[in-house]
Amino acid sequence: MRMRKMKNLDPRMEKCAELRITSPESLKGNWRSLMPGCTALWVEVGCGKGKFTAETAELNPDVLLIAVERCREAMVVAMEKAQAMGLHNVFYIDMDVANMEEIFAPAEIDRLFINFPDPWPRKKNAKRRLTHRSFLNKYCHVVRPGGEFHFKTDNAPLFEYSLEEFDACGLEVKNLTRDLHKDGVVGVMTGYEEKFHALGTPINRCEVVCKPFLLPPEEKKPKEEETHE
Repeated sequence: MRMRKMKNLDPRMEKCAELRITSPESLKGNWRSLMPGCTALWVEVGCGKGKFTAETAELNPDVLLIAVERCREAMVVAMEKAQAMGLHNVFYIDMDVANMEEIFAPAEIDRLFINFPDPWPRKKNAKRRLTHRSFLNKYCHVVRPGGEFHFKTDNAPLFEYSLEEFDACGLEVKNLTRDLHKDGVVGVMTGYEEKFHALGTPINRCEVVCKPFLLPPEEKKPKEEETHE
């Protein structure tokens, strides 16, 4: 998420220090110690300004929710929202999703949320897409077998690409829809989602069941034939 630099970012972050995890590596394999007795550990990838995060945490008070966001300007807004709502079951990490396996132990997570990630439309940037097989492999290491990740996007080409990646990795897809809110709003919306739904943009969503798998090889582009004058 791109946001303007905040001159008062550090003081605002400090006021929300109780919700921010500054050394997440130290909690690897022991995240539930933040909320003993929680019924599940959920993780949201790229929480942005945190509307979905806060409302999901509020609706599920027995679940421990960890929100990941590498844009600190967005994350501080998300933390302030959760703090204002008096939530005690959500914490925030500013980190890159690519480092998930350094932060979470194998099979530690019960559910993962991937909401409206950057589509990286150019083919040469496909490996940056959060539903590329290399990222799927990471999710399936840290999410328990049988656990799920829930994926939403307004970008139809990204959704179709993602379905192909799920299939290539042998992952089961459930509750697939290409127009989630066709008959009325379903579930908690992100702020981004609300705007696009109001414009009539269909929202794609599916749930993917995690399991260990061998990383399928990348498709190789055919070599161009040499030409000789």
